[in-house]
Amino acid sequence: MFTSRHVKHSRLLLRHARKYLRYKDDRLSASDREQIVAGMKSLRDALRQKDRERIHSTADALDKLLHRLTPVTWESHWRENCEVILVAIVVAVGIRSYFLQPFKIPTGSMQPTLNGIIGHPSTEPAPNILRQIGEFIVLGRNYINVVSREDDQVFEITPKKVLFFFTFSRVICQRQNFLVYASPDTLSHDFKVFPGRICHRGEVIARGAIDTGDQVFVDKFSYNFVKPHNGDVFVFRTNNILAIPPDPVGGSPFYIKRLAGLPGDQLRIDPPFLYVNGQKAEGYGFARVMSAKPPYRGYALGREYLSQPNRSFTVPQDGYFALGDNSYNSFDSRYWGAVPDTNLVGRGLCVYWPFSRHWGLIR
Repeated sequence: MFTSRHVKHSRLLLRHARKYLRYKDDRLSASDREQIVAGMKSLRDALRQKDRERIHSTADALDKLLHRLTPVTWESHWRENCEVILVAIVVAVGIRSYFLQPFKIPTGSMQPTLNGIIGHPSTEPAPNILRQIGEFIVLGRNYINVVSREDDQVFEITPKKVLFFFTFSRVICQRQNFLVYASPDTLSHDFKVFPGRICHRGEVIARGAIDTGDQVFVDKFSYNFVKPHNGDVFVFRTNNILAIPPDPVGGSPFYIKRLAGLPGDQLRIDPPFLYVNGQKAEGYGFARVMSAKPPYRGYALGREYLSQPNRSFTVPQDGYFALGDNSYNSFDSRYWGAVPDTNLVGRGLCVYWPFSRHWGLIR
């Protein structure tokens, strides 16, 4: 802790010289090897004698010798930087593939437990740029302001991905186009922007704030060793679920729901309650939904499955039953059946952004 800086540097230099001798032993000439060994011996002697001047001179001589034998070139700099970047990429891909995967909540099917993308129409202008930056960092909120430049009609709204993560919409009118940082669904549902809408010059087409969906880390590791539990908030692929067609660009989407039924469980819904094997579903997540205390509303009857209070459904042995906490606005297993066990991705672990009241572990 109290060792002087020049002594620490000299000891590191000796360590580097020893490594260099081991790595280059078969390629060094006899004279070069002897010079390195002699320089190391002189530096060790100087350290033992605690001769400051001699330590400086012998360390400087050994350092110059090693630099002469291993000249630094621009190729070595590029090679080292490329190696660091490659290792970082491999580590990131490994973590994402086997341990933790980031996932964005796109819809409101799990609200208010987890927020999807929420639009807040407003007639007021956006706040100043500093406040906008602060709200984006903390709340994941951005502002849009789309004003028609002339009399026109919305012809088409198409999604556009930027950097594989940010979703924009291109609002195509007959005479003008707009690129808006919002998904087509958000524009349609929250801002009432849809094909066929008439707009006049100077009219606001869409103005207000958009809160990004909660960003969560998905634990892909534990399901390899521990079976899923009822009440888990889990992520799954929608492959082979006929009622959920794949996206022509992104393929089969990922969904996040609450696991409400394990293989062999008998389920029944008698609003606002969910029954599992004849008993009310147990666990904090289920109790919160079934309390029907606003903003929760309890469980609603389904369409294809759990559509009647006096009829139950048995989960198949190779599937899991998924329900959204926002039961009245959730497209889940009540409509398309059980999730195949091969589609499971992992358990929703925590919300890492934005830093709202949902930040932290998911319950």
